[in-house]
Amino acid sequence: MRTGLLALRAAGAAALLVALPVTAAQAEGGGSVTVTPYGVPPGSEVDLRVSGCDGTTGKASSAAFVSTVSLGPSADQPTLFAEARVKSSTAPGTYDILVVCPGRDIVSEIKGSIRVMGSSHTVTPTPTAPVHAGGGGAAAELAAAHPAAAPSEGPGTRHAVIGLVLAAVAAVAVAFRSVRRRRSARQ
Repeated sequence: MRTGLLALRAAGAAALLVALPVTAAQAEGGGSVTVTPYGVPPGSEVDLRVSGCDGTTGKASSAAFVSTVSLGPSADQPTLFAEARVKSSTAPGTYDILVVCPGRDIVSEIKGSIRVMGSSHTVTPTPTAPVHAGGGGAAAELAAAHPAAAPSEGPGTRHAVIGLVLAAVAAVAVAFRSVRRRRSARQ
């Protein structure tokens, strides 16, 4: 009995903690901007969900974002969705988010906010170009440094003759065995 009650309380506490990082800022026109998670360190990525736009596109901008993000239809909800990255140089504080939605007759603006926490977050470097990997250049340098280790030519005439002789011996052995099986089957 007590374990069931304890599990119920733990589930309630977990639901409360999951709901805390999400915030929705209501606009005068009935739209809202939901930022997940709400409080983030600089350099983090946040999800934006916007409801209340007439169209299927929009733009969201904030002084905390690296750049203006384009909103598109969400796959699972009737909202617009985008991912935005917070600048790594952003000072802690609360920043406004302005969403502009072009509609049929008017352009609607929906406002929200994001809270940037202390700068204890270390930004993981993101590659911007392919890594120069592989042994192509290193193999050429190694061969130049050790000329005795690398033969100057590939397989030559000697190797070709040995290969042909081995193939001929294998063909004769197969033919001999086939003839021998036929003779034993007749007797």
